[in-house]
Amino acid sequence: MACAPEPYVSPLVWDGADNMVFRPLVGLFAVRAPREAVNVNAFDEVPDSAWFTNRIGRKHPPLPELLRGACAPELLLPDDPPAEGTWIIDRGKTDGASLGFRVRTKAGSKYMFKNDAPNQPERATAASAIGAAIYHAVGFNTSCEQIVYFDRKALHLNPGLTSKDNSGMTKAFDTQALDRVLSEANRRGPLFRMQASAWLEGYLLGPFRYEGTRRDDPNDIIPHEERRELRGGRVLAAWINHFDAREQNSMDAWFAAGSKVPDSSPGHVLHYYIDTSDCFGSEWQWDGISRRLGHSYVFDWADVGLDTVTFGFAVRPWERVQRRNGFELFGYYSADEFQPAAWKNEYPNAAFSRATEHDNAWMARILSRFDDADISALVKLGDFTKPEHAAYLEEVLELRLQRILGRYFAELSPLSDPQLTATGQLCLTDLARRRGVWPERAFQYTASVHDHTGAAVIGAAAPLRKPLGGGVCVALPELPIAPDVAHDSAQRYFTVAIDNGISRYPVRIHLYDLGAEGHRVVGLERPDSR
Repeated sequence: MACAPEPYVSPLVWDGADNMVFRPLVGLFAVRAPREAVNVNAFDEVPDSAWFTNRIGRKHPPLPELLRGACAPELLLPDDPPAEGTWIIDRGKTDGASLGFRVRTKAGSKYMFKNDAPNQPERATAASAIGAAIYHAVGFNTSCEQIVYFDRKALHLNPGLTSKDNSGMTKAFDTQALDRVLSEANRRGPLFRMQASAWLEGYLLGPFRYEGTRRDDPNDIIPHEERRELRGGRVLAAWINHFDAREQNSMDAWFAAGSKVPDSSPGHVLHYYIDTSDCFGSEWQWDGISRRLGHSYVFDWADVGLDTVTFGFAVRPWERVQRRNGFELFGYYSADEFQPAAWKNEYPNAAFSRATEHDNAWMARILSRFDDADISALVKLGDFTKPEHAAYLEEVLELRLQRILGRYFAELSPLSDPQLTATGQLCLTDLARRRGVWPERAFQYTASVHDHTGAAVIGAAAPLRKPLGGGVCVALPELPIAPDVAHDSAQRYFTVAIDNGISRYPVRIHLYDLGAEGHRVVGLERPDSR
């Protein structure tokens, strides 16, 4: 019996109209108080789930693992061009702006092949590979994305295929259609260059929505707009200018448990981010819109209102941006005019719109784990023909990341990773100092210890700065507690507040003094008041 959730179809025009027009209008008459994300644990982090798996934020992966992303070894296509007729075209591309087709290899793996835009050679294919690897490293489920080179003879076209465009019109995908796709494909010497997106496993259910829940998935109990990973995804999207982060670029997949019937029950749903090809400066056919991407919605009520009030005399950031000579393939993607808190995607996203300072700072802490060497290696996945293009993208990514960290680490504390040492110290990592967001001399640490009431200060210590990795440690006190007091007694509970001298607010660590057994860390919070 088929008991999988019902597939969901997301019409492109309706989703845009709903989020740009109808939802904002309904919101004018709704009273909805700001609310923090609900899927956050006692350490101000997001636990692993079907939506998100902590990766670089918990443990820095080895570089090969970071670069492999979601590509399992069996999905990696060989570097050498394939032999004649070994890639079978069994489906035309059914949606999206880029041209393409589906390929099945002799090993049975399936991939959607997609083109670069003719006016931005190498950008879209590079953005797909780099963007997917970044999303995966952060913790999201993604597809396996690669750049492939091949000769026309490697393809074998099955007869009788069709494809659909964004308007839903069905057309034959025959030799003439294939030749059209390849005529617009980028080349390196005699070989075609395309993006290869591995076909997702499972029974595909269509996109997930950025609000509400899927009623036919009993595990989906948290409204999507209240999930921190979806809210915080706004900051990741701002970093790489993934303005196209909308429900059409997501996918739910049902994995049946122990059955050969894909849509049978029991099972579970995994939620995926797909298609980052619009990152790093994708452009529309209209320059006026291309300039606005990342700065304003395609239709933005607030901007329309300001233009009305000022009679159009207000000078906007997108009016000042310029393409860099020699780097036109990146469009308007740069650090110029980039303000992380003001960044906007193509049109409103219900989860992004609900993001709070805590959600954005959470993602900033994860992004700070990407080191210079990581960014340099990730950019190499784009396999740019010109070294100066790779150097430009690497520079812009670093500059935009520094802007993000400077904005969000100035408010909530970036101190993370509480650890206890054998010598009775509490040590943390200052992610701002580790990443060099401000000069070393700017960090001036102070600490205070409070009893279980939170009011009485029972000690203060000058934190010891560790020279490597942004570490800072505080010596913990021994509370005057009788040995027979229960381990879970409030008398054993205390907090340590640490200021780094830059962030507006401190970090507060919650601990228990267990006597001869030492201390136990039971929580971490980043208050937004003193």
